[in-house]
Amino acid sequence: MFEFSAVIPTLVYRDLRAAHDFMIEVFGFGSVSCMSGEDGVVYHAEVQAGHTSIWLHRVLKEHDLDAVDSASRSSTGHTVYVDNVDLHYERASASGAKIDYPPKDQPYGREYGVRDLEGHRWWFIARTP
Repeated sequence: MFEFSAVIPTLVYRDLRAAHDFMIEVFGFGSVSCMSGEDGVVYHAEVQAGHTSIWLHRVLKEHDLDAVDSASRSSTGHTVYVDNVDLHYERASASGAKIDYPPKDQPYGREYGVRDLEGHRWWFIARTP
């Protein structure tokens, strides 16, 4: 059975199908669900990174849920541990993802920064010995 963390990050997107597919193809996350209504419009999607489930929510202005690129600045980011930062970077870069900076060594590990297709900030990191 799938075990998950007690906290589930929820990210807001204009195009849930595109966000879901991007995270699967570019970031290598697992697909949990992508639910559509009778009209074919996706109303909920979910991906998995390790033991963490990530919900993808549609823009709902009536609930003050808007896309990240509608804000003048980003106040959040998402850090994901991977086994090999350089291979992950190569995959994302080859897929055309917007790279903020290439892999570099930090005191806490090796990381790179990237944006998803709607501008959410992501850092992929591997711990170094």
